[in-house]
Amino acid sequence: MTRPSYPSVSFVRAGKNLILLLVWLVTVGVARAQRTGSLGSQQDRLDLAGEWRFAVDSLDQGTSQRWFARDLADKITLPGSMTTNGKGNNISLKTPWTGQIVDSSWFFKPEYAAYRQPGNIKVPFWLQPVKYYKGAAWYQKTIDIPAAWAGRPIELYLERAHWETTVWFDDQPLGTQNSLGTAHVITLGRTATPGRHRLTVRVDNRVKDFNVGQNSHSISDHTQSNWNGLVGQLYLTARPRVYVADAQLFPNIQRQQVVVRLRLRNTTNTSATATLSLQATLLAPNAKGLPALTKKVRLNPDTTALELTYPMGTQPQLWSEFTPNVYQLTVGLDAGKGQQETQQVRFGMREFGAKGTQFTINGLPTFLRGTLECAIFPKTGYPPTDVAAWQRIFTICKAYGLNHIRFHSWCPPEAAFTAADQAGMYLQIECSSWANQGATVGDGAPLDAYLYAESRRMVRAYGNHPSFCMLTYGNEPAGKQHIPYLTKFVNYWQATDTRRLYTSASGWPVIAESNYNVSPDPRIQAWGQGLKSIINGQPPRTDYDWRTTITKWQHPTVSHEIGQWCVYPDFKEIAKYDGVLQAKNFEIFRDRLAASHLSALADSFLLASGKLQVLCYKADIEAALRTPGFSGFQLLDLHDFPGQGTALVGVLSPFWEEKGYVTGPEYQRFCNATVPLVRFPKMVYLNSETLVVPVEIAHFGPAPLPHVTPTWVIEDAQGQRLFSGTLPARDIAVGNGQVLGEVRQALGSLVQPRQLRLRVAVGTFENSWDFFVYPSVLPSVSKQILVTQRLDKQALDKLKKGGSVLLTAPKGTIRPEAGANIALGFSSIFWNTAWTGGQAPVTLGILCNPRHPALRDFPTAYHSNWQWWDAVSHASAIRLDSVATDLQPIVRVIDDWVTAQSLGLVFECKVGQGKLLFSSIDLLSDAATRPEARQLLSSLEQYMASPRFQPATPVAPQRIAGLLK
Repeated sequence: MTRPSYPSVSFVRAGKNLILLLVWLVTVGVARAQRTGSLGSQQDRLDLAGEWRFAVDSLDQGTSQRWFARDLADKITLPGSMTTNGKGNNISLKTPWTGQIVDSSWFFKPEYAAYRQPGNIKVPFWLQPVKYYKGAAWYQKTIDIPAAWAGRPIELYLERAHWETTVWFDDQPLGTQNSLGTAHVITLGRTATPGRHRLTVRVDNRVKDFNVGQNSHSISDHTQSNWNGLVGQLYLTARPRVYVADAQLFPNIQRQQVVVRLRLRNTTNTSATATLSLQATLLAPNAKGLPALTKKVRLNPDTTALELTYPMGTQPQLWSEFTPNVYQLTVGLDAGKGQQETQQVRFGMREFGAKGTQFTINGLPTFLRGTLECAIFPKTGYPPTDVAAWQRIFTICKAYGLNHIRFHSWCPPEAAFTAADQAGMYLQIECSSWANQGATVGDGAPLDAYLYAESRRMVRAYGNHPSFCMLTYGNEPAGKQHIPYLTKFVNYWQATDTRRLYTSASGWPVIAESNYNVSPDPRIQAWGQGLKSIINGQPPRTDYDWRTTITKWQHPTVSHEIGQWCVYPDFKEIAKYDGVLQAKNFEIFRDRLAASHLSALADSFLLASGKLQVLCYKADIEAALRTPGFSGFQLLDLHDFPGQGTALVGVLSPFWEEKGYVTGPEYQRFCNATVPLVRFPKMVYLNSETLVVPVEIAHFGPAPLPHVTPTWVIEDAQGQRLFSGTLPARDIAVGNGQVLGEVRQALGSLVQPRQLRLRVAVGTFENSWDFFVYPSVLPSVSKQILVTQRLDKQALDKLKKGGSVLLTAPKGTIRPEAGANIALGFSSIFWNTAWTGGQAPVTLGILCNPRHPALRDFPTAYHSNWQWWDAVSHASAIRLDSVATDLQPIVRVIDDWVTAQSLGLVFECKVGQGKLLFSSIDLLSDAATRPEARQLLSSLEQYMASPRFQPATPVAPQRIAGLLK
């Protein structure tokens, strides 16, 4: 049964203008119609939103003292949480957080002392709630049951409770429920007579009988927060004495029919005869209903199960990401004597399956381009229950080329499924658990039984939605017996419900019984891999893929949580946290930057690290798309993850807003249903070479592309076309690994160093890659410049006499305290340094002024690109304050926001009467195999030979000597 909800226009931002407004208007109309029809007339529903009485039960005395039998003294507004109502305790050193704190240094390190003071508590682990409470709280309301409801079954509907509820009707206990992912629905019983009554709900948000895992996003303070309250729709409803208790729809696109499985409830205590009617209608303007199916049914007392087959006509409209056609089945039940009920159930004619190692949608190969949603909602601290809010999220995801969302260790409300149906999003839903760090599965703990019960509730509540395509227990499990337990779990669901695919868990284990895998193996940076990963440990190229990784598996594989590439905090976001969760962590990081006198560079750090972040994501995503037989990826994440030590891994903010360095259309070039791809064997060339680059395409669109002529262009950094060509025309099938030809271009005409861009277009789809070409013969340099790897007597004498020295330090010669102990790498930070224990690299790329004359012959933007890989892999960072407090480097390194040090790779200074250019990049070793090093060295030498080389900052020679071992 579909439970409707009202959307809220507050989530329709002006920036989306007409599109989202129209989406909202359609959603409102559908939701209102659905609400009216689902459970009879409006007179059959009593809305409970508004003011409730309230009490905190921190000592657990309420039950024994029978608080349900008296009026509570405080007031609260529902739907909402204690935090949205300003209730709870102030944050302190003793706040009983729910969530693992891997880096506990905040509790004792001197640099955090100011943030541990009463009145100035600021934690760096996650977003900080304005109030916090863990325990029991009581919510109470006086209700008037209408006389017309006499003798009818009455249900209490609590759409989203967090999390355990115990309900009393007057003095009568009605039981306890603890679903984290579905509504709590309680039958009031025979005491619900017309007139005034006291309704009391006790909500407890502690881990008690079962432990889903402290980091599960269903309960964790890392993301949504461990709130206490009742949100979404809250109401009482009166059902007819004969009603539809459940309706599950099983579409069959081959037979063009829907199998309808019903559970009909008869509370009259006697057998009854009723007329059952079914009619499907496409939810589209001016759509007419299909022919109705009517049947007389005999109902025994209590529950009757029925199965009917409803024909969908000769051309049912299929549901997919490209055609999100949603039907509504109207189920009517008329038992006479005023016992009528009509329900509307949404469904889609689709088959989400697997063929070999790839997913299919309605028989056509598809590729999952996904992100995680980890219950990140800073305004409220809990997920929205209105369709418009979720429609906005899915619209943004689609704008960035995605077709899939994984709900990491939680299950979203009904509104998310409804919006995903409309948007054509494939959802992976999880049973509210990350059984690790103190929790396990398969060891006989109460969680084992809970996961079966919770998954049944979820499938019953949301299983008809076509967007509900995949189900797993949850994330990265622990437990000595977790493999046999999860194997049985998968087997159970495969035998119970064929409407979706099932896997053991996200991350591990990989088991043969699963319909698909979610594995961390196929990605360019593994947890703990540090500088040995593909992106950090190997020269840049785009010709690798994961075919050898996935050959050992016979079913589809989705790469688990790829990316995790960080960006510098956007301190302008702080003001946007005007709800219950505040960015006190950002305030700490902003203070650290100010203490290093680098506040003026905050925006530059954001943009430069953001460009590197996008480059890393592009490499990750394209490797997945290049892999024949691969099934998809799940990003961690398209938007920031504010917990686990603050993981700023999104190109979007936690509010799903752009940060200023990449747009949806730009991201879609390499993340889309159709993406041109090239296999560069390297990204840096000499002009004596010929560029030879194979071109291919990944095409997972709605149909093949007939007779397409691919084109290619090589242009310079200013967009001037230098070379172009076409590839043979061909038909493009649905799939990837389709070779289109190769770009072959001699580079001899490029006599100057160039940053170039190769653009490949296939129809309306285009992708591009930066590469670099340097002259094989470099200009001569002035013999007046001493190039050395040591600050020896010759160098000191040269400086003493007013000469120019270029000191390029071999890697390993910088003192640790001067910067060599900083783990420098090409990529940005993976996840964050607090949660990974300082996994390398701990930096976020370079920042430079591309117009600085020292870089005139080493073409660069202001941020890292592939030509800088060689430099950072042959360099140590320099702590610039160990040289001079006001030193402005030519090439700066962006430090981790937690330490916020002033770091550099190349700087210039006056030493006595002389002029020194210091490079902590080794520019001399193995120069014959390092064209980037040769070119950068040449550029620095040409600058030093020019009149523009006039360093202003004086530095004593002892300071320079102190940098070196």
